[in-house]
Amino acid sequence: MTMGALGVVYGDIGTSPLYALKEAAKAAAHGGTLSHDAVLGVASLILWALLLIISLKYALLILRADNRGEGGIVALLALLHARNAQSGTWRAHLLVVGLVGAALLYGDGAITPAISVLSAIEGLKVDAPSLAPVVVPVTVAILIGLFMMQKQGTGFIGRIFGPVMLAWFAVLAALGVHGIVKAPAVLAALSPFYAFNFLIHQDFHISFGILGAAFLAVTGGEAMYADMGHFGRLPIRLAWFAICLPALVLNYFGQAALLITDPSMIENPFFQLCPDALHYPLVAFSAVATVIASQAIISGVFSLTQQSIQLGFLPRMQIRHTTSHAIGQIYVPLVNWLLAAATLGAVLSFGTSDALAGAYGIAVSLLMAITTLLAALVAIQWGYSPWLVVVVNGFFFVIDVIFFSANSIKLFEGGWFPLLLAALVAFLMLTWRSGVKLVEAARGRLRQPEEDLIETAVNKCSARLPGTAVFLASAAKGVPLALTQFVKHNHVLHERIVLVTVLIEESPHIAEADRAEVSEIISGITRVILHYGFMQNPTIYEGLTLACRQGKLPGIDLSDITYYVGRETIIPREDVPGMWVWREGLFAFLQRNAERSAAFFGVPTKQVVEFGTELEI
Repeated sequence: MTMGALGVVYGDIGTSPLYALKEAAKAAAHGGTLSHDAVLGVASLILWALLLIISLKYALLILRADNRGEGGIVALLALLHARNAQSGTWRAHLLVVGLVGAALLYGDGAITPAISVLSAIEGLKVDAPSLAPVVVPVTVAILIGLFMMQKQGTGFIGRIFGPVMLAWFAVLAALGVHGIVKAPAVLAALSPFYAFNFLIHQDFHISFGILGAAFLAVTGGEAMYADMGHFGRLPIRLAWFAICLPALVLNYFGQAALLITDPSMIENPFFQLCPDALHYPLVAFSAVATVIASQAIISGVFSLTQQSIQLGFLPRMQIRHTTSHAIGQIYVPLVNWLLAAATLGAVLSFGTSDALAGAYGIAVSLLMAITTLLAALVAIQWGYSPWLVVVVNGFFFVIDVIFFSANSIKLFEGGWFPLLLAALVAFLMLTWRSGVKLVEAARGRLRQPEEDLIETAVNKCSARLPGTAVFLASAAKGVPLALTQFVKHNHVLHERIVLVTVLIEESPHIAEADRAEVSEIISGITRVILHYGFMQNPTIYEGLTLACRQGKLPGIDLSDITYYVGRETIIPREDVPGMWVWREGLFAFLQRNAERSAAFFGVPTKQVVEFGTELEI
């Protein structure tokens, strides 16, 4: 699992040495000559950013805020019970903040593969400037191959990429030692004094520029938390402290040592650190490593998407489980190719890693600040001393805000790009969430109480059809609209009726013993509530099979039943209270193109009958 975590989780932060120190050094030089003190200040700043933000905050503290093994923004929202918060309450506002944080991961996901792969391929220009025109086409080709490979699953990718990343970190460490030996004086940067002293003696805007560039060294750290459900807390911590952190520190200090001896190497200190004979093999190896770097964020986006769909923040989409023996190994085709389009658009629009550096960091720093805030609320909810939480999380929140402010100065240099993507995703999430509530209210106005169903079954049905019918119900009370339509048009009922509702709980996994809750309304009419966690695949057929095996649904042959499913058409109306009508139109479009209920919930296709219903919102 540790090897798999190396291949999936740490690719992004593991390839930051390609561009992070270079950008920070350029900001420190601010167009002039790079001084000895500036190099030590930058190296010290990067070291302590890694220690405070990644090692202390994420690895030791944030990873503790798991929802039964799952991490990420959506898991935090589930822990805080923000999903069903009443409008106007603090939890409802918290939901908006959390969904913005979740959307930021999508913006980050578009930039990470672009800047990572571009920075590696640009290594060709160090010895052969004439190859500059091929950098973008080669980058595009590599990224297309990466996104095509996603359908194999993160488990497959982790097994292949894990050993490669282990070799990559070994190379980082070796290059770093090679540089440090030539200028051991760089080890003085281990003291935080150099970072602090250097920053306070610079002009305000220069200090902010250096902080924003140095932040590139910790981007990718959020994948530790987002991908925790894939590999577990212990393997992620072990991989970081035993392999990643030592290798990264050695490499950054090696690059800094090179700049101390020769400041003219500032254009690409990473590749200049390598002996000339190994330069092109290092470029090739870097390209492979940056492909892996992109995997960390992509797998995190897949995990986030699944959680968001299950908790009702996004429309239903096709989710493929790529392995039967590991939970969380998924592939979401639509998200994969939308992310691919955004990433390729970033490469073609910005063209160089230097230009993309302006777009990188702003979304990640804001996401980190939101994560720190939500984790603090979870800690208080779990009974930790509020004063202790305010001191500890407040300290890290201040650091996050400083880094976000530093990155904000790059808003018009490209920082707008991930923020625009995040704003679009957050708007879709909030629109979908509000639309779902309006639809449920419209259903509630049309839904009959159970007493009417009993009256119909006893006195008003002209006949009872042989066999069993299963009606899918969106609510655990009342009569499904599909059943109301069936009785209205046919004036009959089956001998046995099963009303099935799927409830997604705020826990990632629900045990099989607690899966099916069965109650009898009257003889021949049974209600079944299937409980699933937000990281599980909610399959009605498997749930009913389990209920039959447990003896809760005796006498039912699942191969000889008919499933009746409501198919709703949303009609936006200006005279019905709700959202602006254009937002309701957008919701209706999303609802029409969402995965159909029968397919999403695993209902056997040949046994499905759909009843159409129009709902005005």
